[in-house]
Amino acid sequence: MTIHKMKATTFETTTYAKWKEVAEQSLRGMPFDKLITKTIEGIDLQPLYTGEEENVSTTLASVRGDKDQAGWIIAQPQYAEDAKTFVSDLQESLNRGNESIVYNGTNQFEWDEDSLAAVARLLTTYPIYMTATTTTDAILQIFELVPKEKRNLVSGAVSVSADDLPAGYINIRTLCADVREVHYKGADAVTELALAIAEGAELAVDYDTFAEFSEQFFVRFAVDTHFFMEIAKPRAFRVLWKAVGTAYGDTATTHIPIFAETSLRSYSKLDPYVNLLRAGNEAFSAVLGGADVITVHPHNILTGMNPASIRYARNVQLVIKEETLVNKVVDPSGGSSFIEELTKELIEKAWQLFVEIDAAGGYKAYVASDAFEKHLEQRRVVYEDNVAKGTKSLVGTNVYADLTASALDTEGGIDVEGRFAEPFETLRAHFTKKQPKTALITFGELKEFKPRVDFVNGFLATGGIRSVISPTFTTASEAHDWLEKERPDYVILCATNPMTESIIEPLLAGLPKGIILDAAGKYDNSLSDKWLGLGLNGFIFNGQDKIAKLMEIKNMGEGDDKQ
Repeated sequence: MTIHKMKATTFETTTYAKWKEVAEQSLRGMPFDKLITKTIEGIDLQPLYTGEEENVSTTLASVRGDKDQAGWIIAQPQYAEDAKTFVSDLQESLNRGNESIVYNGTNQFEWDEDSLAAVARLLTTYPIYMTATTTTDAILQIFELVPKEKRNLVSGAVSVSADDLPAGYINIRTLCADVREVHYKGADAVTELALAIAEGAELAVDYDTFAEFSEQFFVRFAVDTHFFMEIAKPRAFRVLWKAVGTAYGDTATTHIPIFAETSLRSYSKLDPYVNLLRAGNEAFSAVLGGADVITVHPHNILTGMNPASIRYARNVQLVIKEETLVNKVVDPSGGSSFIEELTKELIEKAWQLFVEIDAAGGYKAYVASDAFEKHLEQRRVVYEDNVAKGTKSLVGTNVYADLTASALDTEGGIDVEGRFAEPFETLRAHFTKKQPKTALITFGELKEFKPRVDFVNGFLATGGIRSVISPTFTTASEAHDWLEKERPDYVILCATNPMTESIIEPLLAGLPKGIILDAAGKYDNSLSDKWLGLGLNGFIFNGQDKIAKLMEIKNMGEGDDKQ
């Protein structure tokens, strides 16, 4: 009987308006806008997507692109220093789950005949992807070694002109819109999409038909840590590219392969194992967004790779395939109101910028203009400001810093310009060698001051500064006696606002000479100005520019010679 009643139970249908009403009640006076996340792309991410919420389309037209089949190709590079090692590493990688031959011509080396022949034998079985390759790179000889009758079996993409390859490689693409460079300079998703289609549209002009051009074209994106935005990015590209094809009169636009690799601009040398989590997050975004070829960089690529980290990077994709089965679905994120709406907004904003690029003279003219440099710089500044203030979290770097896990020795690692963690790494390196003697002085009850102690400890840790916590004081004179005995260089007062307001003036009045005092928290301007006039150095508070504050501490100089 009970089961029968359970089966017959119905639930009241709710609406977005009802949900919003309950949400506003739970906010206890705070504005509903607190639940809206604003992105650098100018898109407001709503707290809930149902298709009927305010300011969001009530009908979500399908934005599924033209991906021709489910799944993707695992494309893990080899990090060898010579040809023989490259071949042996490649064969092991293919045996263990890698699905392609990946070569970066940035580090070219001498090739012997046996090594070239070994790679050439693999070409008809595995696709090949070559980046930064020049016509003088000896590895290009592998294409001469493949029999003419088998060259149609070779697929992939290379960064040289089709005219520089022997005849018969009809399935190798050689025209690329690679937006990874602007990504590292600060580009957001809208800018990357607009530039990709603008470059493609400009390249297409040199071909008799758009379809002929499309057979040679591919794009490369770096995938950052904004999970949902990076899912929407490749989906948006497919729709945008279809629109470009339609403008050229091609109603059956050829599928364009999307190459994705995990971005290194959010990687950090500090607590590098967090990079492994970033890599997994970014790779899964690329998968759900429908990328065709994916590369995952090792978590310690900045500090020196090893066989284990290279294996972990490869296994990220293998785990996603084996554990989620998303490789069985053409558009895994399709149908999600959030993803569909986010994709739609990306499409609209990227198309608007594409039109502006076209009006400025096209892709080449635009990227050579001051307007483009200003556009990138503005976005770069916003990103850096978000990282400095903690709005954008780099776990292990600007939040939850682990002072025991720094890996500042970079022998064997690579240099990557444009990383957001670099200012924190520089500060950490400084304070590792020149540590100021720092103390947190506390007043009141533990439950009252502990939140601020924890916050200040975490704040200082992002720069590599260690601190000790004082006993709990009830009077300023008790604190003076302790400070006179311990003689720290730098002190932060951690107490509730009312306690701070009552104790700070007598504390400043008897502060031992040579000790610098800051207060935790934000206060009314009149109080702040008064305390600063009495000798307070400054404040530490949530939302503050951490890099600027840590630089201020660095420049104090009093603790430079103390270890």
